[in-house]
This record gives sequence, C-alpha cells and structure tokens, in this order.
Amino acid sequence: MTNQQNIEEAFNNLLEGYLNSNHRKKIDVIQKAYNFALHAHQDEIRPSGEPYMAHPIAVATIASQEMGLGSTSICAALLHDVLENTDYTIDDIRNIFGEKIAMIVDGLTKIAGGIFGDKAQTQAENFKKLLLTMSEDIRVILIKICDRLDNMRHLDKQPEAKRYKIAGETLYIYAPLANRLGLNSIKTELEDLSFKYEHPEEYTAIEKKLAHTREQRETLFDDFTTPIRNVLDEMGVDYDIKARVKSPFSIWNKMQKKHVSFDEIYDILAVRIVFRPKKEEEEVNECFNIYVALCKLYKSHPDRLRDWLSHPKANGYQALHVTLMSNRGQWIEVQIRSEKMDEIAEQGFAAHWKYKTGTDTEKVAEDELNGWLQTIKEILDDPQPDAMDFLDAIKLNLFASEIFVFSPKGDIITMPAGCTALDFAFQIHTFLGTHCIGAKVNHKLVPLSHKLKGGDQVEIITSSSQHVHHEWVNFVTTAKAKNKIQALLRKRDRDDAKLGENTLRTWLEHKDLTLTTSILDKLTAYHQSKTHTRLLLDIAHGELALNDTLLNAVLYGKETKETATNKHKGWRRFIPFVKEKGLKAKDKALIIVGKDFDKSKTITINEDNIDGYILPSCCRPIPGDNILAYVNKHNQIEIHQRSCSEAQRLQSSFGTNIVPAKWDMAGSLTFKASIEMRGIDRKGMTKDVSTVIYDAFDVNIKSFVMTTDDGIFNCRIELLVTDNVITERIIKKLYAINGMQSVHRM
Repeated sequence: MTNQQNIEEAFNNLLEGYLNSNHRKKIDVIQKAYNFALHAHQDEIRPSGEPYMAHPIAVATIASQEMGLGSTSICAALLHDVLENTDYTIDDIRNIFGEKIAMIVDGLTKIAGGIFGDKAQTQAENFKKLLLTMSEDIRVILIKICDRLDNMRHLDKQPEAKRYKIAGETLYIYAPLANRLGLNSIKTELEDLSFKYEHPEEYTAIEKKLAHTREQRETLFDDFTTPIRNVLDEMGVDYDIKARVKSPFSIWNKMQKKHVSFDEIYDILAVRIVFRPKKEEEEVNECFNIYVALCKLYKSHPDRLRDWLSHPKANGYQALHVTLMSNRGQWIEVQIRSEKMDEIAEQGFAAHWKYKTGTDTEKVAEDELNGWLQTIKEILDDPQPDAMDFLDAIKLNLFASEIFVFSPKGDIITMPAGCTALDFAFQIHTFLGTHCIGAKVNHKLVPLSHKLKGGDQVEIITSSSQHVHHEWVNFVTTAKAKNKIQALLRKRDRDDAKLGENTLRTWLEHKDLTLTTSILDKLTAYHQSKTHTRLLLDIAHGELALNDTLLNAVLYGKETKETATNKHKGWRRFIPFVKEKGLKAKDKALIIVGKDFDKSKTITINEDNIDGYILPSCCRPIPGDNILAYVNKHNQIEIHQRSCSEAQRLQSSFGTNIVPAKWDMAGSLTFKASIEMRGIDRKGMTKDVSTVIYDAFDVNIKSFVMTTDDGIFNCRIELLVTDNVITERIIKKLYAINGMQSVHRM
C-alpha cells in the first residue's frame, strides 16, 4: 500500500474503534480535525520515513482505544503538533474547533519536545504551565502521555543519544504520571520500553528467561486455578481468570532493590479474577465472598491481605489482593476485582468518568483527583526557585505510594509512604507544622522525624514558641511540608540578611567607608562564601567578626600572621567535588568539551584518556559496567552507570547533554569496588570470605569491615579490581558461602 493508503486505513481504524465505544458519535468534528491536520502536516516526514500524520493518528487512537477518551480528546490529539510544526496559530484552532479543543492543544504545545531540554529553567516553567492547564482539564496530561507512548513505540528510529534522553525522561516523569492517574497498562509499557532502550542487554536476558520459564508458569497456573474455577462455578459467579506475569522492568527493578537473581523472584506469576456482579451495588460484597471461598481452598498469608475496596488508592484503584499457598508450596497473589474495577485499573480516570453515577462510591476517584490537583496548585503557589528542585518537589509525593493514617478523632488521612510526623502536621495545617515540637503515634511520644506506617494514629503536639529549623528540610518527604519549610526559611533568611547588611553598613560608616558591591565582593571572596547573601547571614548570625584586622586584610591587603592562620576558619561550607578514580601512574587535566564537540558520537574510555573523565562516587563505574557520559555545566565529562539514580535524573533533566560511552580497557589499571554482605554469623565466616577473595581471585582488599548483632553479620569490603567481570565472579563465589544471605555491589 502507498503511504496515503496507510494513513487512511489508520484513520478508519480510529473511527471504527470510536464508533464501537459508548461515547456520543461526533464523527463530523473528528473528520474535520483529521482533514485540517492532514493538510497542515502534508510535507512532514517522521524519522522512520513514514508521513508525519501517522503520529497524530496513533496518538488519537491510543487516547480513544487504550484510554477510552471521547471526541474532544481525539480532535486535540489529531491537532496536538499543528502549532509547534506549522504556521497555524492558536487563534486558528480556536476559531475552527472552539475554546475547549484550543485550550487542550495549547497546553500540549507548551511542553513540546520534552519537559526538560537545553534550558532546564525555561522548560521547568513550561512544565508548570502544563500543570496549571492540567488542573483545569486533566485531558491535557492524558493526551501528552499518549503522545509519549507513541514516541516510545518508535524510539528505535531515533539516534542513540536522543534515545537516552527520551527513555530517561519517560521513566522519571511520564511512567509515574501514568501510574498516578491509574493508567496501569500504559505505565507498564512505558517502563518496559524505557528499560529496553536504557538497559538492552538486561532486558533481553529477562525476556529470554521469561520465555524459558513460560511452560512452567502455565502448568502452575492451570493446577492452581482448576479448583478455583470449580468453586466459582458452584457459586454461580460470572468470571474470567487471567494470568498476570510481572513485567521485565518490574522484575529488574526488584532484582536491583532486593539484590537477588531472576530465579529468586517468586511473584512473577499472579492470578487475576475479574467477575461481573449480579448487582452493581453488591460488587464489594461479592469480592469478599470470593475471597472467603478461596481461603477455604488454600492457606492464605496473614500479612499479605491488601484491601483496596474499603480505601481505594489515590488513583482510584480498587481490588482485593490475597496471597495463597499453592499445592506446590509456592505463594501466589490473587487479585479479585469486578469488571468495572478492572477497566478502571487499566484506563484510570477516563474509565471513572464513564462509570460516574453521582453516588458517594463513584465520587471517590473524582475526589482523589481533585485532591491531587489541589496539591499541584499548592506547589505552584510557592514554587521552588530552582528548576530541578521544582521537579523533585513534584516527584516527592505526587508519584509516591500511599498509606492511610488516622487523626486523633479517627479521620482517615492519605499520606505518601515514608512520610514523617512533621509531614503529617503540615498536611493538616501549616500553623500546626510550623509550631510542631513532637507527636504521639499510637499514644506513644515520638520525635518529629518519626516515620509513619499504615494504620498509625497520630496526634501532633505544638508550642507557640516553636519555629521552623533548617534541619527540618532533611526529614520531611512531602512536597507540601518541604515547600512550606523552605518558604519560611527563605523569608527568615531575607530578614536576617537585611539585618546583616545594616550591621555591615553601620560598621563601615564608623570607618568612614560606604558599603559597595566591590567591598561585598572582596569580603565574599575572602571568606569563600558562595553569595553575598550567605556572607550577610554569617554577619547577622555572629559567625563572622567585624574588626580592624579584617578591614586591613580584606580591603587594604595588609594580611597579618593572625589573619592568615585563621583565614576561613569555621566558614568553609562547600567541599570540593572528589573524583573517584582507579590507581594511576600520573594525573592529567580533565577534558573540556568545546563548541564543536559531537554529542552523537560514542565516547571510548581507555587507559590513555581515563584521567580526563570524572568517575563520580554516586555509582563508581568500573570497566565492564553499562555506562553513559554527561557533559556537566563546566563542560567536563562525567561517566555514570546507566542504572545510577543520578544518571536517570540527568537523562530526564539534561538529556541533550547525555553522550553514549563505552569502555576499551586493557586491564592494566585497578578501580575501587565495594561489596556489601549479610548473613548468619558463624565461626570461620571471616576466613571463608577472605579465602574467596585472596585464593580464588588474587585480588587486593583495600578495606574490610565486619560487624555482628544477634547472630547476624554485616560486612563491607572494598577491593581493587580491573573490571566488573571479576567483581561479579567474586559476588557469585561469596554468595555460595554457607550462611550467606545477600551479596551485592554498592
């Protein structure tokens, strides 16, 4: 078929899916949007070589058939790139298609090309605009997620450096957004596609292992579900039973977090029971009836019952999860949900609108969505001055898992997992948080930094004399609390800096001098303060003494032996960045990237040039690791492991500065590799660990620290190795030692 025929067929498939939905059949406006976009994009070609119009149709199809959105969203999806790629204006869209479609298209255009790019601060402002638009119409972000999903499905057509940027940004922002909006199937696909392009070897290895173990899972599934089918048939339940296999990204993520192998992941298979209730108002009761029947068949795990029926997740997810012991001695999770719950779990809030009836139960998701949007508005009302701080604030709690805690009166408060008592105080009211001195959790006194667990009952204790402290920022996790604390601290710092400025001005006037920028510059440089404000705060807080000796040294260059000895004492807050490198015969200057540096070409690291790169301590990359390069703000090149959390942040935030990199080492240099172990303590354990390293591999130990507590030992060793192949072999040998429970590289 010709390209034009392919486009027409794709559009007809879009229309056919729309006509089979429950939406009102507004074919005319969709046809008009298609014709308009087709004309606007007629000369554009995608990187794959196909007409550009294939992309808007694909985005509209995802919005319609995978999210269940209607004609307004379909039109906006068809038009979403018109403003960015053509000469048409928002007024043209508004005049032809109306205000609603124009507003959505405008919101989508504001973040075209990604949330962050060459100018992170400007792009962060665009992201804020998106959130503001999203708070008015959630369809803006839903269509943007559709747009990202289609781009990810065609990512193999992009240059390698661009793949890193798009995949990193997807995993950092879009997959969590999809999850927060209840788009489970899209979230899973975005994660897997990001994983596929960021870690292709690991992705392929897991795919092969999943294929290799497929027959075993199918046999286990049949054996486990046969008795369940018999019982449900006897109960007269109208149901489907599905096997849910853990996604490659979820498996890999668990392997990384738990430091275990593929064979040690025991929840790869889960069972999902989706039923059609006899009466819609009885669907929750039917879930529990099925649960009771299953517990009569199999033994249930007492600590793994998850009731998302009584208290749905913040994204509207409802189901009952129970873990049962199969006849083969393996724990298997069973998810019980109605057909409506299943559709909501996959399509998120779009499905909620479809099922909305006005009852209290049906309004749960809408209330949760409004609460989420309100949190966004609070962050936008007091935004972080720094672009990256702003994005981190968004990620802090908008994408976190939730727990339920109780107020002293028994009210249920939804909080992000990992939150503290101080987070809870700020969640209730800013005044409560500002004057919080402690809390009672389950009637026991705890500090502000105490981490809350699901089911805790929390009472906040306040004092009118209490005020915010700088260290509070370190033990709050929610965006709301962190923003409020930082806003109050910034206000206090402004007041203190003003006091410091007045103090310095008065002192200088007594010396017949006037406070100028030049004097501030000299004082700031002398004391190595980062900014004028930091210097003035030191003066206000009494950390910097103003005297004649200082005046002579700084302003007149008459430095005495006393001032030279005490120079900067107590004030050096900014520690130089330390590069973690292997042992080198000589030290060379770092490579500085010029304007003509080609970021699309792969950097090759070898013995001759390795001194020119920064190997950061966040992940300590060594030869053999899967790596990428990042050109930092000083035009130096940092080398990170691709699995490093900092690397993922850099990919999403400064993707255009990411460069492909690879090793080409001959094994003549050694690098630090830290290994952490945990296991059951016994006599001779230290000897066994040392023997593996010395006798089997002849590797030098730089440090060896072992502690024991109640029969459990923890050990951390630092080795000098030539590459990660040796490190992985050592880990495998250590893991085979009797009593060893876990071994992983730090």
